[in-house]
Amino acid sequence: MTKIAFLMDPLSSLNTKKDSTLAMIDAAQKRGLEVFYLEQRDIFLSGYKAMGAFRTLKVDSQLLKKGYATNPENSWYSLGNRIFMELAEMNIVMLRKDPPFNMNYIYTTYLLERAEASGALVVNRPASVRDCNEKLFATSFPQCCPPLIVSSEKSRLLDFYKAEGSVVFKKLDGMGGDSVFRVTENDPNANVIIETLTQKGAEPIMAQKFLPEIADGDKRILMLDGQPIPYALARIPSEGEARGNLAAGGTAEARPLTQRDKWISEQVGPELKRRGLTFVGIDVIGDYLTEINVTCPTCIRELDEQVGLNISDDVIEACVSQLK
Repeated sequence: MTKIAFLMDPLSSLNTKKDSTLAMIDAAQKRGLEVFYLEQRDIFLSGYKAMGAFRTLKVDSQLLKKGYATNPENSWYSLGNRIFMELAEMNIVMLRKDPPFNMNYIYTTYLLERAEASGALVVNRPASVRDCNEKLFATSFPQCCPPLIVSSEKSRLLDFYKAEGSVVFKKLDGMGGDSVFRVTENDPNANVIIETLTQKGAEPIMAQKFLPEIADGDKRILMLDGQPIPYALARIPSEGEARGNLAAGGTAEARPLTQRDKWISEQVGPELKRRGLTFVGIDVIGDYLTEINVTCPTCIRELDEQVGLNISDDVIEACVSQLK
């Protein structure tokens, strides 16, 4: 039987109605794969081998759909006893740990590379997850991106801001809309925002031209094995908000890909495939690529529900097909 392990956040922290990793787990068990669960703290090196403290995991599909609101805590899953095995004894290891992308995350990628070298398929490829900062990686495709600058120097960031008139400042390791600031022309807070985000010049940040098309939604396009899912999820900001992230209160609306969306996907897709980035979320505002999410992209459940897709099945199929 094919073994698949999900290295992920604690089960108790997940939103059962929306979590994309749980959708993948459900799809894997329906396909007949043997599903295992572990967290970052459960992997270790012993005898020069990457090891894991695994637990078998089963989820109840019907209870997942209902969510926490109508069910007692933990009733939607069951876990087996801890089993110590090499990570490479898994056919597939799904790296589904949410950011922050900190040193602990980097150490995790090192251990997963050991498993990969010993024959396990790790999705996404650990070295590529480590190399592809979700904001900087997008700049590998300048033909797709808006005007931007990355710097830790306040004067350089201010010059860009003054030239553009309205910009977004953001940290390079932020997630879910955290530490994202829109600064309009002649904003008296510009200096302090830059000083705070750069820690007074100690860290580089990104300044990106503000795209007014954000009012129509920050589109998440899911890329599977280098190809786009045919619908994007537009995350529309709430009133008075410049961020469309669902974590920041945005609402979600599925939309067919535009010609520009498809063109951007064509630019990015081959490089994703080359790097072993099997499941990725790219973010598009208006006509521009703004970020490439390689760690733990979401929005599966929202797209499935709104347009009748079954993306999690497609993800598991794409992974299993790589074993052949």
